[in-house]
Amino acid sequence: MQQNAASGIRPGRLPPGPNNQITDVPGVRVGHCTIDRGQHKTGVTVVVPGSENPFEHVVPAAVFVLNGYGKSMGLVQLEELGVLEGPVALTNTLNVGMVHDALVEYLCWRGEAIGLNPRTVNPVVMECNDGLLNDIRRRAVGQSEVLAALEDASEVFAEGSVGAGTGMVCHGLKGGVGSASRRLDIDGASYTLGALVLANHGLLSDLTIGGVPVGRTLAARLEERPVDQGSCIVVLATDLPLDARQLGRTARRAAVGLARLGSHTGHGSGEIFLAFSTANPFNPLDRTAVRTVRAFHEDRMDLPFRAAAECAEEAVLRALLAGRTVTGFRGDKVWGLTDLWDPATGRFVSPPPTP
Repeated sequence: MQQNAASGIRPGRLPPGPNNQITDVPGVRVGHCTIDRGQHKTGVTVVVPGSENPFEHVVPAAVFVLNGYGKSMGLVQLEELGVLEGPVALTNTLNVGMVHDALVEYLCWRGEAIGLNPRTVNPVVMECNDGLLNDIRRRAVGQSEVLAALEDASEVFAEGSVGAGTGMVCHGLKGGVGSASRRLDIDGASYTLGALVLANHGLLSDLTIGGVPVGRTLAARLEERPVDQGSCIVVLATDLPLDARQLGRTARRAAVGLARLGSHTGHGSGEIFLAFSTANPFNPLDRTAVRTVRAFHEDRMDLPFRAAAECAEEAVLRALLAGRTVTGFRGDKVWGLTDLWDPATGRFVSPPPTP
């Protein structure tokens, strides 16, 4: 566990990219639309895999479902074909349908812009449940919010209680969106692997940071939820030339990062990991029977495996470090980690606040 100016702590030993975010992978952008008013603490976050028109530019991708307690859309076709055909959207559980509908409109418009008449599109939408802090039944995320998030997409983006992360709770503390990246130096060339997480999982008493059982001490002072009823979505991006099968293998290693922070993946927690590579994009309108692609040697997979684990761990940690104490629409109070524990000193706030 190394020190880092951005978060105070950096898991692992691989060097981060320049911004230590998933967008250190060239071409990848992230945008948010945050709804934090009245009964609502929710929103939508989009990961855009490239600036090109998605009808002319698709990338290899894979998904790994560690625990399928989730309501995602678009993953069946992604798993079957091994390609990602547009932006990935993250939101709350009951807004998946509305966000999917908005992406259908967006993708159809992008197709029409180049003279196509799309009859099928495959938006990918994934979710976590923010119902503790957000009045989730009053579905606040619709087409205008999705379009705002797409418009907001950029190479540097906010983390913590923003976008889809606004109402999320992680290890009993304020969770949300987090990100990290690692630089991979291979045979004289430099590549990047990055992660974005929507962290809404875990039990407080299990939280472990750098081998320190931080959560055990906090759980003795605060009221803890009895079961893990959250979820964690992990999106991995890389410019390393991995095919869909190799991306699936890499996606599995995100589970290692979650486990290092203490997650055991409870029955009610949906852990879904998606990975894509920007290295071998292709134009689906090109009907050439044989394509030429670059391939990564299978025996060298240890490095991207390590990077995926390190990025997932740090991304969750960054989501926790960015969280601030909030009160939900029914009066439920969720503490921010840094209001209880100082990562710079490793000391707990004294005297501890009462919930």
